[in-house]
Amino acid sequence: MNTILETRALCRTFGAVIAANSLDVRIEQSEVVGVIGSNGAGKTTFINMVTGYLSPSSGEILFEGRSILGHAPRRITRMGMARSFQVAQLFPELTVLDNLVCALIGAEGAHPSFLKPARSPARIAACDAILAEFGVEHLRDDPVRAVPQGARKLIDIAMAMVGRPRMLLLDEPTSGVSVEEKFALMDTVMAAVRRHGVTVLFVEHDMEIVERYVSRILAFYSGKIIADGPPAAVMADERVRELVIGHHTRPAGSRRRSAQP
Repeated sequence: MNTILETRALCRTFGAVIAANSLDVRIEQSEVVGVIGSNGAGKTTFINMVTGYLSPSSGEILFEGRSILGHAPRRITRMGMARSFQVAQLFPELTVLDNLVCALIGAEGAHPSFLKPARSPARIAACDAILAEFGVEHLRDDPVRAVPQGARKLIDIAMAMVGRPRMLLLDEPTSGVSVEEKFALMDTVMAAVRRHGVTVLFVEHDMEIVERYVSRILAFYSGKIIADGPPAAVMADERVRELVIGHHTRPAGSRRRSAQP
């Protein structure tokens, strides 16, 4: 396998607070990696540094062997690494389709003008294809403000996928989604990324989601990675059980489901 993302001695401080402490991470192509940890452990700091939303204090970030240190988020997106957010970043007054068109234009680095309208046939076709993959094509012409929360999460992730990234980073993909909807949402997302061979790294507090969908776990605590390996091994690690899993309880009414092949 080839390494798609690598960080070397990645650090971030906020005054006297060390939010990321010399993080060495290697993600291989086509992996699905879960990031777990209690609040303040450094998970989102790590994601924000990798995607250009936060500058490291020191260290290196390589995407497909090229340094992306200091690159703006839009440039990183155009290079092939996209992300979604814990709170869906959508334009509520625009339709679902127009939200995807905006995301596609950003991924292309294009600048629409009266000579090249934003809603070109090629862009509409690309957006319609992604909406169908995520099962939300029926919401195509609805304003986002009228769309249910679970569908908004799918649309946010579809926006990240519309530019055909090679790596996708998800920040709390099931946050705000009901217990009844969370597995269906993740089934849809993972089916789409598998079809396109996309490498996935996602932060998640729900241990049921992590155990079901990932092939590897990074466990964060106090800005450090305290465990890195297959789900069974990491979840059985004494430090992880004490410092991470102990902070997370399964939602009432949730139930364990076996992983899909």
